Amino acid sequence: MSKREQTIIAKAFMEMADGLEHGSYGARPKIALTGMGSEHGEENAMAAALMAAAKGVDVYYIGTLEANGVTTVKVANDEEGHKRMDEMLASGEVDGAVTMHYPFPIGVSTVGRVVTPAKGKEMFVANTTGTSSVDRIEGMIKNAICGVITAKACGVADPTIGILNVDGARQTEMALKQLQEGGYDIHFAESSRADGGCVMRGNDVLQGSPDVMVMDSLTGNVMIKMLSAYTTGGSFESTGYGYGPGIGKGYDKLILIISRASGAPLIANALEFAAKLVRGKVFKVAAEEFDKAEKAGLNKILEARKEAAKPAAEETVSAPPAEPVTASIPGIEVMDLEDAVQVLWKAGIYAESGMGCTGPLVMMSDANHEKALELLKKAGYVG
Repeated sequence: MSKREQTIIAKAFMEMADGLEHGSYGARPKIALTGMGSEHGEENAMAAALMAAAKGVDVYYIGTLEANGVTTVKVANDEEGHKRMDEMLASGEVDGAVTMHYPFPIGVSTVGRVVTPAKGKEMFVANTTGTSSVDRIEGMIKNAICGVITAKACGVADPTIGILNVDGARQTEMALKQLQEGGYDIHFAESSRADGGCVMRGNDVLQGSPDVMVMDSLTGNVMIKMLSAYTTGGSFESTGYGYGPGIGKGYDKLILIISRASGAPLIANALEFAAKLVRGKVFKVAAEEFDKAEKAGLNKILEARKEAAKPAAEETVSAPPAEPVTASIPGIEVMDLEDAVQVLWKAGIYAESGMGCTGPLVMMSDANHEKALELLKKAGYVG
């Protein structure tokens, strides 16, 4: 038997083994990696390509280096590399790509994947680059759905959702709970802190309390950088899976983002992440989840939120006579605090704004607490 025949037979057995392991016989995912532009040099990217290739990914390395076990696509520079990557995706030569930057259209942003430091638990960060919407709250609502899509494509059957305690968290929570009431199958995580709830704190980030942590993409970008490089001083992203795939309604190019500071172990994980999404049919999952969300009233919820956000005609309301404020209502956006106070003043209830350890508060007397809660719910400031 010739050496060439031995190689062909060995490759066939490897494909069979891969198919048995992943339920996709003969379908080793083909993932491109652009290797030029890294702060750690091309050698770092090629090392990652070899690691991923050893774990069952057919890696197409776009750059200048060559190695056994990896297919090299020669290019002269980073710009040519991105052009070639786009061509390979468009032609179907590869199933997906991992790259250091990409201009996603508005409506598409990436879902990162990290390993949290407190318990070594994997967590999806929704989202980390790109923009799901030019409206912050709408973007966070959509990020939650994108996070669910990515988690499900990676084999998490019923991913839990937590919302990071940033501006817009409470409005996002109300919208997602409306979506749940409309029939969308969404599962909320519980904070590890004593007061619970699905709005998450820094402790929950470190522990990985939810499967999917929802936030705006700018916060997500900072979060994933810190979780990827907290052991190295920031210059070398050593853990996790990177900034993840671009997800959006109708979007069907599997492009995952890493950064110029990403180290070989993380890049290798990103390549495996891409392969897992191919096997998990991520865009089929995306179409199904967006369809379910829309049937549950997603578009109506987003439209109602936009209407509520329109500025109202200014009205001067004087404060009622002051009285001790011994009760409080949490869960109001910090930007809405003064407007919420005005709602209560208008109803003859003396109230003050404040900030507790769990976030913004509107404070009033115990006697007025129940009525104040009813008024703020009716006005849409609390759920």
